[in-house]
Amino acid sequence: MINLILFGPPGSGKGTQAEKLVEKYELLHISTGDLFRYEMGNNTPLGEKAKSYMAKGELVPDEVTIGMLRNKVEANPDVKGYIFDGFPRTIPQCEALDNLLAEKDQQVSSLLMLDVEEEELVKRLLLRGESSGRADDTDEGIIRNRIQVYENETAPVFHYYEDKGVGNKINGIGSIEEIFGRLSDAVDAI
Repeated sequence: MINLILFGPPGSGKGTQAEKLVEKYELLHISTGDLFRYEMGNNTPLGEKAKSYMAKGELVPDEVTIGMLRNKVEANPDVKGYIFDGFPRTIPQCEALDNLLAEKDQQVSSLLMLDVEEEELVKRLLLRGESSGRADDTDEGIIRNRIQVYENETAPVFHYYEDKGVGNKINGIGSIEEIFGRLSDAVDAI
């Protein structure tokens, strides 16, 4: 079983590459955004809990997010593997994911980090903002802040998995196909 974490700053191409990896390797794409929308949209107990925190402007606790993740994994036991997108974002979430997979005698096979310089990220996001309708993709100051938040709060996740020998930096510059080729080479090496 292949368990991948697709990782990188905003604008690094995670969404585009996740779709291609899912198709090639027949993995289940688990996006925390999709999990939240599903659980809250279906008024599940975890969705209701998440709503109560969000209504107060608070972050949803890790145990709620992990509960949603557990539900998704347990609902799909026969897949060839998973690609985690948008999770984990903190060291406690890394530990929780490792524990969840260990319960199933599995582990993270590889964290694939798309490595892209800040100026390229800004350029990509501004370009995406022309058609995405996302206000946070049209303001360079907001974009640079999002990148800084990633560097300060989320980047340590890479080092956590690098220390375990499964963190891989992938050059995220080039055509979609060139980047996908590099990602595929890394997955094939597992």
